[in-house]
Amino acid sequence: MIAIRSFRPWVGACALAFLAALAGGALLSLASEALRGGTEGFAAFDSYLWRVARFTLMQALLSMLLAVAFAIPLARALHEHPAFPGRALILRLFALPLALPALVAVLGITSIYGRNGLLAFAFSSLGMDTIPNIYGLPGILLAHVFFNLPLATRLVLASLDSIPSDYWKLAAQLGMGGWARFRLIEWPVIRRNLSGIAGLIFMLCITSFTIVLTLGGGPRATTLEVAIYQSLHFDFDIARAVSLTLLQLGLTIAVLLLLGLTGKPAEEGFSLQTTTRRFERPGRAAQCVNTAIILLGLLFVGLPMGGTVVSGLGADLARLMSESIVWRAIATSIVLGAAAALLSLALSLSLVIAREYQQSRRRTVSPGLFERSLDLGASLIMVVPPIVIGAGWFILSRHAINPFSLAPVMVIGVNAAMAVPFAFRILRPAWDTAASRHNRLCLQLGITGWDRLRLIDWPALRLPMGVAFAFAMALSLGDLGTIALFGNDSIQTLPFLLLQRMGSYRTQDAAGLALILGVLCLLLMFAADRGAASLARQDNARDG
Repeated sequence: MIAIRSFRPWVGACALAFLAALAGGALLSLASEALRGGTEGFAAFDSYLWRVARFTLMQALLSMLLAVAFAIPLARALHEHPAFPGRALILRLFALPLALPALVAVLGITSIYGRNGLLAFAFSSLGMDTIPNIYGLPGILLAHVFFNLPLATRLVLASLDSIPSDYWKLAAQLGMGGWARFRLIEWPVIRRNLSGIAGLIFMLCITSFTIVLTLGGGPRATTLEVAIYQSLHFDFDIARAVSLTLLQLGLTIAVLLLLGLTGKPAEEGFSLQTTTRRFERPGRAAQCVNTAIILLGLLFVGLPMGGTVVSGLGADLARLMSESIVWRAIATSIVLGAAAALLSLALSLSLVIAREYQQSRRRTVSPGLFERSLDLGASLIMVVPPIVIGAGWFILSRHAINPFSLAPVMVIGVNAAMAVPFAFRILRPAWDTAASRHNRLCLQLGITGWDRLRLIDWPALRLPMGVAFAFAMALSLGDLGTIALFGNDSIQTLPFLLLQRMGSYRTQDAAGLALILGVLCLLLMFAADRGAASLARQDNARDG
């Protein structure tokens, strides 16, 4: 599907080489630094490091258990009431935390549960002296559940939607009660996907950076990624940073290996799921319980978003927008985000092109080493987290140049790699489908080169490429991990400027910046959602 077929493996190899160099260079830097330090690196494996590792695992485990435990009854309630007022809007609302930058969500959470938040105001109005304190483990768990409860709910709901309608018809004919339906019909389907869902959430929590950085509250609530940042940015303790990074990498690989054994969660995309028809009518008591569960879930997810908007509108937006530093941060974020999205698109498309070419030429049942490498390359960033890549290149570059001068390059490169797994997933079905339909016909008609790209390929890929670009740019706009290591006064993005204002206790300015950043990211995700919905309609029309 490109001008000269022989170029296809080469573009994939180049993309794979870039990703391998990005991750491999960081790992090589860490290994060489550990060897150069002699026994100093091993001495850094002290009680503090193991305490941080234990806390990293504990907060991830607790966050995962809470998110999954609350997601199951919420998903069941939404599934039992397909005609619930505003159900489609609720599901769309539950998709927003995936696009919301962590800093924006943190400010929204503090506006509700913080010392001066809505909850504290309610306690004060009732004459209670209770002052909420969300810093430390409670705040970390609260923020993680806020992000992961909607994701887990949508994934469990997707599992329930896969149950055939005949099962519900038979259950209604047999007069099954609520507990019998859950035990015999719903739970087997949920259980089949539960390990994958729980593993995915655990992975997201164990690599969490921004939430722990802002809500950790001190050394007692520090994860490995935050400790890496502190070792490099404040203490410049290279030996400790190397030890922390190696331990973080080991934990990440171990979790991914466990995920491979437990299976994958149900596929769930941007578009809303179509719930299968249920024939039983819940009783009045069940309706009341389900309504209460849905409303509680809606309040839990919606209140912090509303708090972000209210706090942002309460800031002096006119003054903020008159500051040159704010406009520079916006421009820097947009330029770096667009560059990262373009690079991510190029890398993902190259991997998809080469993979489809290798698959079409395969003469055996099992894929070859190069084809498997192309699939693994798309998920390489999941093995080596962005903070590990940033730390490795920070340590490596300090021997030759000022590491902070690499800020634009590292932000673009790491954010592009971070978005590759998502862009690859969006582009691959569209490319494979177009290839299977057009390759033989184009070969017979002799349509190649620019004519093939202009007349055949571009119309089929235009929409999925737009969706992938919008999603990748939204991820890059809200990222803080890489810029937190390499950011400086000359290179500031909106998340970096927002973190600075929060650190200097300029909460009103931070709220206004959070609103600006959140609106930018949500606009991009809205465009991606609309594009994905159009893709789904096109697929349904073709299938029909």
